[in-house]
Amino acid sequence: MKRFKIKTEILFGEGALDYLKELKNKKVFIVTDPFMVKSGTIEKLTNNLTSSEVFVFSEIVPDPPIELVVSGIEMLKDFNPDVVIALGGGSAIDATKAIIDFSKKLVKLNDIKFIAIPTTSGTGSEVTSFSVITDKQKGVKYPLVSDELLPDIAILDPELVKTVPNFITADTGMDVLTHALEAYVSKNATDFSDALAEKAATLVFKYLLKAYENGNDIEAREKMHNASCLAGLAFNEASLGVNHGIAHVLGGKFHVPHGRTNSILLPHVIEYNANITSYNSKEFSEAAEKYAKIAKIVGLQGSNTRGLVKNLVNEIKKMQKAMNMPTTLRECKVDGDELKKLENEIAQLALKDACTESNPRVPDEKDIISILNKIK
Repeated sequence: MKRFKIKTEILFGEGALDYLKELKNKKVFIVTDPFMVKSGTIEKLTNNLTSSEVFVFSEIVPDPPIELVVSGIEMLKDFNPDVVIALGGGSAIDATKAIIDFSKKLVKLNDIKFIAIPTTSGTGSEVTSFSVITDKQKGVKYPLVSDELLPDIAILDPELVKTVPNFITADTGMDVLTHALEAYVSKNATDFSDALAEKAATLVFKYLLKAYENGNDIEAREKMHNASCLAGLAFNEASLGVNHGIAHVLGGKFHVPHGRTNSILLPHVIEYNANITSYNSKEFSEAAEKYAKIAKIVGLQGSNTRGLVKNLVNEIKKMQKAMNMPTTLRECKVDGDELKKLENEIAQLALKDACTESNPRVPDEKDIISILNKIK
């Protein structure tokens, strides 16, 4: 038996933030980062919360460390809110999930309504039951996985992503595409997750370049925001694959932005999973057939499975070039000698990553090192 469930209510489109006006006379605890306060973005929330008592915890940093979560738990316990709002990218939402989850286990709190408001179109964290917390001293990322982490409400307002710089739009947009494609070929994929992944990928191919070229294109921003959420729903059910397995390790070791690392890996992982090496082959793997199918769905041409998969890879490379994205780790200031020295450790850690378990092709250490050699 398989199961598909959506706990989170999703409010989307222009004006979605107006929902906050419905929160009357509440105690609202907002978790965000210093930039959201400095840039005035926080006021788009507080202006809608005039009848409520609001506390802002604005210490979130990328890759939120354990110490930050502990600090947030203390603040939350003292304030004892009715509503907790996470405002920001994946780091703010991840940290909020951990703060709420551990707080519930450690202290008696009010029943909390958890609202996630993403300000980038990338992680899909507003609809996933995952969070990642970092132990900075050990250089280790700890994944938390539980349906208890799911927000009650996700608010996708394109107004909040209009000012995202184009290089972040590129990184996060390619993260969305990686989520969609990995969920689509995952061992755990179902008809339900496939439908979500297909739509997410279609929206990325149609709107990512438009959002990159003109941040004020509100339609493109809205569609990419929706794509991020759709891909999040897809991989929350189907999981991901070796692309993310390797990216998690490289992010921890070399601190390259997550979406950028995924983007660099994506063409090579598709080629590895599809495994189209023999020109005489008449039979293709299920992953190859699914890549070919999604290539057709997003409007690409090809006379057979091999041609469609190659065109999918080429289209991704064209998008990367159009957005001035790096295609090697060297371009991200990763030292080649250091990478070579760590390749066995990286491969072993990537194989242990939970995402790698659902990859359609079972990799070994040599396979991971071969992929690393292609991106160094």
